[in-house]
Amino acid sequence: MSKSIICDMDGVIYRGKQLIPGANDFVQRLLSTQTPFLFLTNNAEQTALDLKLKLEGLGISGLTEENFITAAMATAMFLKAQKPAATAYVIGGGGIMSELYKVGFSLSETNPDYVVVAKSTSFNFEQLKKAVRLIDGGAKFIGTNPDMIDPVEGGNEPAAGTILAAISAATGKRPYIVGKPNALMMTLATRKLGVHPDNAVMIGDRMDTDIVGGMEAGMTTALVLSGVTTPEIMTHFPYKPDHVFNNVGEIDLAAL
Repeated sequence: MSKSIICDMDGVIYRGKQLIPGANDFVQRLLSTQTPFLFLTNNAEQTALDLKLKLEGLGISGLTEENFITAAMATAMFLKAQKPAATAYVIGGGGIMSELYKVGFSLSETNPDYVVVAKSTSFNFEQLKKAVRLIDGGAKFIGTNPDMIDPVEGGNEPAAGTILAAISAATGKRPYIVGKPNALMMTLATRKLGVHPDNAVMIGDRMDTDIVGGMEAGMTTALVLSGVTTPEIMTHFPYKPDHVFNNVGEIDLAAL
C-alpha cells in the first residue's frame, strides 16, 4: 500500500493563479488509488472551503473540505488541546476566527487567555497597542505561521511574521508558532489522517519549511523543484530530502 501524502500547495500544486504542470494528474491519481492525503498550507486567511473552490477554479475536481489542513486549523486544534473553551483576542481574517469558533473558543478583548496572530490586511496601531497590553497582562502569545512575506501578483506583501515581529519587539516576548516549519503541524496532519509519520510523505517546494518540518516529524520527504528551491539552493542546507522531483506529476506513489 502506498504511503499517505501530505502536500504543500503554493509552488507545488499552483503558482499564483497558474496550475503547475502535472498537478491535476497527481491529484486524480491520489483520488483514483484512494491514497489518504491532505493539502497542508501555512495560509491562515482562507478556509478549507475557500481552498477547495480555488482548486476547482484551476480545474482540479473531486476534493472535499476534509482534504485540507491550514495553519488556522492547526492553531485551533493545538489551542483546543491546551485549554478547551478558552478566550482569545485575534488579529487576522475570517480563516482563523472561523476555526477558533469551531473548536469552542470565544473572541474577547477583555483578559483573554491567548492573543492569536495571523496575517491581516487591516492591521493597525490600535490592534498593535491592544495586543501588546494584553500580552503584558498575561495573555499567551500565539502565531499561526512565521512567514514574513507572501508572494502576490506584482511582488510581495507583508505576512503574519511581520505583525508577530512588531508585537514581539514591543513586548520582549516571542510567540509560539504552530505552522511550518514547526513539526507539530505535520504531526497534527498525520493525526487527522490517522496514520503514523513513518507511513506518510511530506511533499513541498521549500527546504526551510516543508522538508525540515517533515524530516523532524519523522516523515519521508519529497522536494519538488516547481516552486522556490533550485538544485543549487538545496545544497546550502545541512539536510536533504529523501526524494527530488521536477514537479508532482513525476511522482510514482507506489515508489515513495
